[in-house]
Amino acid sequence: MTQSEALMTQETALPEIAAEDALRADLYDFLAAILARPPGEALLAQTAALSGDATRLGEAVTALARVAGVSKPAGVEREFNALFIGLGRGELLPYASYYLTGFLNEKPLAGLRRDMAARGMTRAQNVYEPEDNIASLMEMMAGLIRGRFGKPATLGDQQAFFGKHIGPWAGHFFTDLEAANSSVLYASVGAVGRVFMEIEAQGFRMSGA
Repeated sequence: MTQSEALMTQETALPEIAAEDALRADLYDFLAAILARPPGEALLAQTAALSGDATRLGEAVTALARVAGVSKPAGVEREFNALFIGLGRGELLPYASYYLTGFLNEKPLAGLRRDMAARGMTRAQNVYEPEDNIASLMEMMAGLIRGRFGKPATLGDQQAFFGKHIGPWAGHFFTDLEAANSSVLYASVGAVGRVFMEIEAQGFRMSGA
């Protein structure tokens, strides 16, 4: 799935949002893109050009950029397939239902579909992945922040969506991605995702939204 394929929206020009929120949305969009399919040369080059600061997230981004700089599309595609596709199934199953219940297509997916409908989100007709895939959920959060489904979501609505559909499991997934036998580039993706999820959870708690 690409960001344009995964969700259909009626967006035109997006409203202005705070710079901090734009940075959050950018990182959600990046995680969505690199987790949806193997990155090609362009996304690898963009990833290699990233630079971080001395924070935990910045250090994770710097490490990811370093690995991306020596990665080749063919090798990353093999890594992606081993992690998420495999022969029958990949090393990891990146779905909320699986992480929360041990099975695919369970109650977490049904709840997500209800909340998507309430927010004007729909799955594109040519996409067959369950909506509770980690890449789709990262894209949904970016869309809520940016206002792709109407007005930008309030912090309270962002917190509600994150707390129900992402917070309970995404950190575990990213930790598993870091440690997966097949992970090389995606180990660094996992580190960025894990730290980002921790920062988001802490930010929502401190906001009192």
